[in-house]
Amino acid sequence: MIIKGNRELKEHYSKLCSGDTFLGIVSSKHLKPYMLIDLLERDVRCFPSPLSQCLNSSKIAQTLILNDCMIPYTYVINRRTDLIECINQYNKNSTGPVVSKEDRMHCGFGIRRWETIETLYSALAMSDSSYPFVVQPFLENFTDVRIIIVGDYIEAYTRHNPNNFRMNIAAGGKSYPYSLDMNKEKFCRSVMKRGKFPFAHIDLMITENNVFYLSEIALNGGLKGATIDRQELDQIKQDLLEKLANKKS
Repeated sequence: MIIKGNRELKEHYSKLCSGDTFLGIVSSKHLKPYMLIDLLERDVRCFPSPLSQCLNSSKIAQTLILNDCMIPYTYVINRRTDLIECINQYNKNSTGPVVSKEDRMHCGFGIRRWETIETLYSALAMSDSSYPFVVQPFLENFTDVRIIIVGDYIEAYTRHNPNNFRMNIAAGGKSYPYSLDMNKEKFCRSVMKRGKFPFAHIDLMITENNVFYLSEIALNGGLKGATIDRQELDQIKQDLLEKLANKKS
C-alpha cells in the first residue's frame, strides 16, 4: 500500500504494516515524533525519511546531529548547567558576542544577538521557559547563501540585509543570484546524506576566507529570491519521492 498525504495516512494509519509506504511530511506537530517512531517500528517506509522529518523543524535536533558541519562551539543548551559549561568554554576561547536560536522559530524571528555569553545567562537567570535553545559564536562578516537541492535541480542565492544581522528576506533582506562551486555543493549533499534528506533548503554561512558552515537545513523553505515557483518545485519534489519509493520497492 502506498499512502500519499496526511489525510490518507490518518485514514489507514492503524492498518499499515511492513512493506507499506508513506509519501509525505507528517503534519501533526505534537504527535509527529511518536508517529514516525511507530512507523519505523512497523517497518513502514517513509519518504522523506523519519530522521529528516524530525530534523526539519528543530534547530536543537539539527545541532545535535549535524554539529560537525556548524560553526565551532555551537551547542544545544538544555538547562542552566549546560549554559554554565558553555560560559567556561567561551571565556576560555575569548569568544565575544554570541547568537541564540530559539527552537522551532523560523524566518529569523527566533535569532537573538548578545554582547557576551554572560549577558545571555543574566537574561535567563529568572526563567526556565526559554530552554532548550542553540547558542553559537556571532560571525561579524559572512555571506548568507540559500541553496535548494532536489535531485539534479540546484539553485543558490545570497540574502543580504545592511540594516540587520538577520539576513532572512522575511526580516527585510534582499536576494542576489549566487554561483555555487563544487566544494560547497559536495558539502551540502554530505549534510543531506547525514540527515537523510531526499531534498533540502540549506542555509550556509561563508566567511571572508571562504570557510563555510551549515546554518540550517529544511525540507521546505521560503522561495523569495528563487527563480523557481512553489508549484513547480513541489512537483519536482513529489516526482523524486515517488522515484525513490519505486526504487526501494
